[in-house]
Amino acid sequence: MDADAAAAALTQAARDKLKQTVMSIEKLEEEKAEVGDHIKAVYAEAKAMGYDTKALRNVIKLRKMDRREREEADAILDTYLLALGEI
Repeated sequence: MDADAAAAALTQAARDKLKQTVMSIEKLEEEKAEVGDHIKAVYAEAKAMGYDTKALRNVIKLRKMDRREREEADAILDTYLLALGEI
């Protein structure tokens, strides 16, 4: 079935729903870009106040993790560093 035949097989309702879905995704992508811009601005502000943005990003990442998951990751990291003679 070629693309024209596939398009012709869609009902008008299916076409409308597809169009709504695409438009919803596009709107959400725009909102995501705006949120990303806001986040960048907050990090820039934090940097201007003297905060280390790399450390802040790490803090944000760690706060998203469950405490047990974070402790396990820390233990593995310590094991690897110890094996490499880094600590």
